[in-house]
Amino acid sequence: MSERPPLWREEFSVRSGDESYVSRRQLGKFLVLTSLGMFVGNLWIYAKTLFQKAPTFPELAVARVDELPVGGVKLFRYPTDADPCILVRTGESEWNAFSQKCTHLSCAVVYVRQNDRLECPCHRGFFSARDGSVLQGPPPRPLPRVLLAERDGVLVAAGVSGEV
Repeated sequence: MSERPPLWREEFSVRSGDESYVSRRQLGKFLVLTSLGMFVGNLWIYAKTLFQKAPTFPELAVARVDELPVGGVKLFRYPTDADPCILVRTGESEWNAFSQKCTHLSCAVVYVRQNDRLECPCHRGFFSARDGSVLQGPPPRPLPRVLLAERDGVLVAAGVSGEV
């Protein structure tokens, strides 16, 4: 008499250990679908940048031309109240304004007249007071520059160049 195998052997295959491996077909399908998803995501990002409007900046009177001595500093907020900025008079007819947030970890930069540079006290990052470029330290990029215009003896902030 032939004995019938137990019911559990019919329900569970002997080679159940092999089922935990991924076949080449499954791996290929996964890679194709993942690549397709990434491609569609990049297309979406590209489409958003095409239709994104350039930011508009309000004009804001910052200081009178004769208000600051050479080497003088004035703090202001531009383009919103959440964006601290610093205005430095670096020459007789030269004013430079930058975001006051360090591009490393957003600590506040201060002007040091003796060194003629903007310094971040948190991690010793130094920026040029003339163009905002990084002189030393961990900051990865220059300070965003506030564009200034002179109108009837008043310095007016008219925009921001660089990342805000």
